[in-house]
Order: sequence, then structure tokens, then C-alpha cells
Amino acid sequence: MAYIPSHALAGLRNYKYKGVDKSLISNYVLNPFWNWFVTLWPEWVAPNMITLSGLAFVLINFATLSFYDPTYLTARGGATSPPNWVYFTWAAGLFLYQTFDAIDGKQARRTGMAGPLGEMFDHGCDALNTTLGVILACYALNLGRSWWTFASQVATLANFYLTTWEEYHTGQLYLGIFSGPVEGILMIVIIFIITGFTGPALWDQKILSLTRLENVEWIASRVPNLAINVCFMLFAGVGLAFNIITSYTNVFKARRTSQKYVVKPLLYLLPFPASVLVQVAWLNQPSLRNSDIINSPAFVPFLCAWGLQFAHVVGRMIIAHVTSQPFPVWDPMYIWSIIGAIDANMPFLFDRPPLIQHSPERTERFVYVVLVVAFVTYARFVMLVVSDITDYLGIACLTVRKRDANGVWKSAVGMRMRPTEKRGLLD
Repeated sequence: MAYIPSHALAGLRNYKYKGVDKSLISNYVLNPFWNWFVTLWPEWVAPNMITLSGLAFVLINFATLSFYDPTYLTARGGATSPPNWVYFTWAAGLFLYQTFDAIDGKQARRTGMAGPLGEMFDHGCDALNTTLGVILACYALNLGRSWWTFASQVATLANFYLTTWEEYHTGQLYLGIFSGPVEGILMIVIIFIITGFTGPALWDQKILSLTRLENVEWIASRVPNLAINVCFMLFAGVGLAFNIITSYTNVFKARRTSQKYVVKPLLYLLPFPASVLVQVAWLNQPSLRNSDIINSPAFVPFLCAWGLQFAHVVGRMIIAHVTSQPFPVWDPMYIWSIIGAIDANMPFLFDRPPLIQHSPERTERFVYVVLVVAFVTYARFVMLVVSDITDYLGIACLTVRKRDANGVWKSAVGMRMRPTEKRGLLD
């Protein structure tokens, strides 16, 4: 399929990134550090290479989980936690990911390589990090294979979908006082650090018992004594509700200013909850109680397959935004999940056993098939889109090069903006 039709390529030259960041931590603490850190990079380093290097830190984090606790990914039953020092490496890796993700745009402006390709590349890596980050964070919180981990995936992907949906309808990326890319990541970094000192078992303790507030009758009689990790999940739910209200408020204002329908954008939110319902239906297998996906080694591959499907969805949303195309409502990647959901619920729908997933082993194999298909499809999407954008704009993806008027490749550093255009590059 053509992700960018020929008639939409012209929109790439008209695209200009717009962003608003109201985070106090970002503006007064991290941004000065980022402005200094980007100056350490030579101008011949491509911004997309910085983005890709940042994602590599998260992949290394995931690889250490696979190395120290392979049973979590490959076997049934309980898992053994990795050494506590590993969580410190996860904290460092995630913080470096955040730092690299923050400076790639600054490097793009330094080298004159800012444009739609950078936004697509940046958001694509963010989408992949979202799922891997959920798996690692929930593992550190000792949630393991559970519906809480699934709920965390839902909340995290929903926030990402909301941000992309909002950017499509407002024309700018909006980060509020508390946002996932800044405060959310820092919160997970702190969780990793605490887990490194105490181990994951800390998060199973009851919050009122740990704080000894259960001895205060007024509090104990009104506040449920929930586990700390459950409290984090509830906090994520409150944050999601707040982001829904904030995102729609921004879209409402933008649409009303441009005298467009203010209700129609809400319809474009429906594909995400519909996809969540499909995943829930697939996880909830009537014929395999206590042996279904959520209790098997297929759970992490299931989350990864869903994450790749989601990355494909938001990738198409970003392409639609930068090329001024219609909002993509349907994505064919979800066909495989729909097949899995219908097949898993054959006993409920048609009073007959599943055709594919009639045993735990067959279910696991099918999940891995969906994971492979999702990976190949998303990889193809990235290659085709990168090829279309670089060919049309005459730029390279992972090197600082541009084609001049004669079609000759030259360093973009020597072709970048005039000095008067460099003011405020790091802002």
C-alpha cells in the first residue's frame, strides 16, 4: 500500500513543527541541561541517529530482562527477579533515552535537518519505547503477568494516541504541566532507582501499612489499604482522565477558532477503545481458563505485538498530519487481533472450540505469528515512508546530507541556515 500518495508529497514541504511545553521541570531544570548536552555532539551527527541511539538504551534494558529472567518470557510459573543493580541500569538507560529524545530536535535545528522525517522518526521510536517501557516498569513494580500490566499498557498507549490525535487537529504538539515524555519518564526512573535499593517486593506492600497510617482511625476507615503498585495504576487512570479533558479542550479551542466542527474529532478517538476491546476479547479466552495468554509466556509477546500494531497506527496518524491527509480511521494491522479474538471466543459465540487456539501451545504459537507479522509490517512501513520522504525532500535519514539543485549529495552542515536564522535554535 502507498502510505504517502504522490499527490500528498507536496504537503511535506509545507510542514512546520509547532510545539508547546508547559512543564516546569522541562523548562527550568531539564532544558538548560539539554541545551548544554546537545553542544557535545558534532554537527556531522544526524539527529535521527541520536533518536535511534536513545531507543537502543531501552532495547538494552529489555535485553537485560531477557538475560536475567528468561523464564518471564519463555516459561510458565513464577519468575526470578534479576539482581537489584540491574534496575539502576534501567534507570540510567531510560534517562538517557529521554535525554537523547529531547536533543534530537535541537540537533536537527543546529544542522538544518529539521522537518517531517524527524518528527516521524522521533514519534516512531517513542511508540516503540512506550510498550517496552510498560513491560519494564510493571516488572519493576512486581505486577508481572496480570491485568494490571495490561491496564498499564492501555493507559500508556491511550495517552500517546491522545497526544497524536490532538496534534493532528490542533497543528501542534502540546505537553502540559505533567506529561508522559517528561514527568512520566522521570517517575519511572525513580521507580527503577527505588527498586534497585529495595527489590520489587516493596511495591506489593500496603500503602497505609507502610506509612503506618492504618493506625489513624479517621484515615483507615475512609481510605482503602491498597498495594503501592495498585495505587500507581489508579494514579495513571486519573492522569489519563485529566489528559482526555485537556486534549479535547485544546482541540475544541483550535476547531472553534478555525470555525470547524468541534464534535467530529471525538469520532476519531473511537478506533482506540475499539482496539482495546478486541485485545481484551482475545486475552479473555473461555476455553483456556487459567492457561490463557495472560497466564502464559505469550503475554509479553502479545504486548509487543500490540505495541507494534499501535506504532503502525500512530505512524499513519503522523504521516496524515505532516502531509495534510485525512485522519486514518481503520488500520489493517488489527485484522490479526480480530482473528485471534473471534477464534478465542468461539465457545461463547458459536458454541464450538476454537479453530486455531484450542490448546495453550497453539495459542502461544499464534501470538508469535502475530508478533512476527506485526514486526515485518511495521518495518516495511518505516522503510517505505523513510524512502518516500528522503527521495522527495532530497535528504538523508541517518547522515547529515542534502541534495543540491544539481542532485549532488553534500553535507547539510555546509548548506545550513544563514547566521540570522540561527537565533533561538536551542529554545
